[in-house]
Amino acid sequence: MPQATPTGSDDSATRFSFPAAHRKKITAAFDGGRLTSDGGVLLLAQAERSMGICDQLGGCIADRRDPTRVIHTLPDILRARIFAICCGYEDADDLDTLRDDPGFRLALGKLPGAGAGLVSQPTMSRWENAPTTRELVRMMAAMIGIYCSSYPDEPAAVTLDIDDTCDVVHGYQQLSFWNGHHGERCFLPIHVYDTATGRPVAMLLRTGKTPSGKEAAGHIRRLFRHIRKHWPTTHITIRGDGHYGRPEVMDFCEANGIDYVLGLPTNAVLRVDPTIVTAADACATQRAEEDRPVLRLFAETRYAAKSWKHQRRVVARIEASTMGMDIRTVVTSLTAPGPEDTYEVHYCARGNAENLIKLHKSQLSSDRTSCRSANANQMRLILHTAAYWLMWRVQQAIPKGAALATAEFATMRGRLLKIAARVIETATRIRVAFASACPDAHLFRSIATALKPAPA
Repeated sequence: MPQATPTGSDDSATRFSFPAAHRKKITAAFDGGRLTSDGGVLLLAQAERSMGICDQLGGCIADRRDPTRVIHTLPDILRARIFAICCGYEDADDLDTLRDDPGFRLALGKLPGAGAGLVSQPTMSRWENAPTTRELVRMMAAMIGIYCSSYPDEPAAVTLDIDDTCDVVHGYQQLSFWNGHHGERCFLPIHVYDTATGRPVAMLLRTGKTPSGKEAAGHIRRLFRHIRKHWPTTHITIRGDGHYGRPEVMDFCEANGIDYVLGLPTNAVLRVDPTIVTAADACATQRAEEDRPVLRLFAETRYAAKSWKHQRRVVARIEASTMGMDIRTVVTSLTAPGPEDTYEVHYCARGNAENLIKLHKSQLSSDRTSCRSANANQMRLILHTAAYWLMWRVQQAIPKGAALATAEFATMRGRLLKIAARVIETATRIRVAFASACPDAHLFRSIATALKPAPA
């Protein structure tokens, strides 16, 4: 078994040089001993311990290994992968180079200089492919439970944003599909966020075509059912773009007391609606009279498509400019506020969910769905979402007045996680020595204190 890197220097390490400084020769080698470049992984370990994510996810998967031959528990296998994702090691084969990293060993509760190394890439890959469809469903339900338990008390109301995003495939994986809008063969996974607080709620891998009304309503129904197990009285509002402005979705929401604000593609009937036409004429006239480059007005009307059971409130955003007229419409169950606030405040706020998706994809690599099996790719999506939760939890521990309190995950990684430390083990204790000149030393200490578990 691989062992931890020894404390002393390695005289056989290849040396290399840098330009001299003040006539003193500079040589270097990777022989510093028990050092880690990811000292902030200890913060992630505290965050995970406080949330219990890996124990919950691991409990959803049947472990059929011989207990007498188990070296790594399933929760520890998941921890190693999730911690690595947070630290920027998004591929499973990165775990081979992290097996003896003293920071990761400490984060998993192992001594830096004793015992077998951490989980290897083949082991991790086997577990990515191990969960059955039923086990993945249980894991996704557990993720919704983690979202609900992240609130100290049941909230009076939450607004959930649902959106899908293009996840380009690199082969003919299961569920991959050509999407003409994106011009790619892709998945279109659904992401659901509590955008006001930045919390992830649910992530579902699905084929690369726009969801039908029946499919979208089915996903929302299952999400609603799981949330209701934890929050029986919380009022829920759903927001989404035109992909989700379907009669099946609206019918389900109305039948279950859920409010909605959904995009509604403009059609021939709405374009000749008297209220919208009058407001559009007034907007164009006022813009021309005041010689403005652009003018925006709002209107609302009652509308029912042929597939709808009854009329619903439709709000129109009308924008006249030197380029012409642009009209966007949304359908909503809200009776208040007025059309401007309904569109600008309630509907447009869902745009921030797209920023959260970008965080998830570009900074935590949630689009690394390159497995052949759809189940394995869904497992990866769950692991990357768990990594999102840990980054969110660390961010919540940052004092509100600090510059990093609203930082993106990549900035947090560079400032708080990717920091060097020397791990010193003695007979009675382990000391982690961070750089004396660390620019965020005070903040790091504050976060570690905030994440420290309360005494039993």
